[in-house]
Amino acid sequence: MTDLPGPLAEIRDDFLSFTEKERLQLLLEFSNELPALPDRYAEHPELLERVEECQSPVYLFVDVVDDEVQVHATAPAEAPTTRGFASILVQGITGLPADVVLSIPDDFPLQLGLTAAVSPLRLRGMSGMLWRIKRQVSAKAAV
Repeated sequence: MTDLPGPLAEIRDDFLSFTEKERLQLLLEFSNELPALPDRYAEHPELLERVEECQSPVYLFVDVVDDEVQVHATAPAEAPTTRGFASILVQGITGLPADVVLSIPDDFPLQLGLTAAVSPLRLRGMSGMLWRIKRQVSAKAAV
């Protein structure tokens, strides 16, 4: 498996240490841990980018300050797997340097061992979230 930054490697290893059913439960636990949007984004949703690859309305925004990435995302409570994926990315990426975020393998969503537990459409949504995060980081780190 490709090297991952510490927080994402830890999350991946946690998932892989469980059975398929337990992995799904862990994903649902992550859905309850998605941090609320900071007021500056909650009050200005037009600043957030829609993740078109997700069936559910998922929005995100990335800040890069002093080369440290901060990911903000929102996903509806009635879409717990999608919300769980968003939470994994927010928790696993926030605080990392921009170059480390850009080196995250595109197949990270597949590394969680959820391919039999969630639909390919949901995995595509998580890949879309990661792609959009990396695109925003690339654009903002270059500024």
